[in-house]
Amino acid sequence: MTKKIGVGKAHSKIIWMGEHSVVYGYPAIAIPLQGIEVECRIYPADKKIHFDYYDTLSTAVYAALEYLNHTDVSITYDIRSEIPQKRGMGSSAAVSIAAIRAVFDYFEQSIDMDTLEILVNKAEIIAHSNPSGLDAKTCLSDKAITFIRNIGFSTLDLDLDAYLVIADTGIYGNTREAVEKVAQAEEANLPHLAALGDLTEMVQKAIQDKSISEIGPLMTKAHSHLQAIGVSIEKADQLVQISLENGALGAKMSGGGLGGCIIALVQTKAQAEKISKALTEGGAVQTWIEKL
Repeated sequence: MTKKIGVGKAHSKIIWMGEHSVVYGYPAIAIPLQGIEVECRIYPADKKIHFDYYDTLSTAVYAALEYLNHTDVSITYDIRSEIPQKRGMGSSAAVSIAAIRAVFDYFEQSIDMDTLEILVNKAEIIAHSNPSGLDAKTCLSDKAITFIRNIGFSTLDLDLDAYLVIADTGIYGNTREAVEKVAQAEEANLPHLAALGDLTEMVQKAIQDKSISEIGPLMTKAHSHLQAIGVSIEKADQLVQISLENGALGAKMSGGGLGGCIIALVQTKAQAEKISKALTEGGAVQTWIEKL
């Protein structure tokens, strides 16, 4: 049995702390952005789908069809996404999740979380060669995630009564290039990476203690270390500065860098809206406000 339309949805994510140092065995913290979504729809078609095995969406659809033993079916699909691509917000993982859910919905099949995660990571290997799984895990979660390479994931309760403002620089990030850049000067960068790891652990403890006032300055310190290893860009630095000048408790770039987004921590919704406006006026192409 099939439906007339199969629908699947997924949400975005953002890295809070631990960019780049996570590659070297330190923890990272990522949070789901449940208000920023992608939706995939699967429809019947007159001919079989043409698969591009170098495209994440196509690979996700194929992985789901293969699992269900329906690779010979005639379907087509479309995507409606609020998540900008290549900004460190988990676009490819979210698209894969939505697509796989849509295929299962089309064939009126349920899918458990473990199977979904396996199929998503199959598609993510196409997009990122050697993904950590953090994007997929966070885009599948309704809780914050902590991750340590080769050790694994755990969830983190937030409930902080605070807000995170996310601002898009409008410039594509390039995680692979950024990781290579850091590795090329690894010896000089190791003290900064260790500091980033320490700051992430301190933020994790402050989250558990619900100490918002401690978290902000730690974020700003992390940004200075990310600048030092050469992964921030002038536009991100400007937006971080605008956030701080307008009363943010702390601000930093987020994700692999060389583009992408910045995040700013504030106590109230009114402050978040004020900073969001200032960031837009300062050149951010889009902003979002997330309750923590």
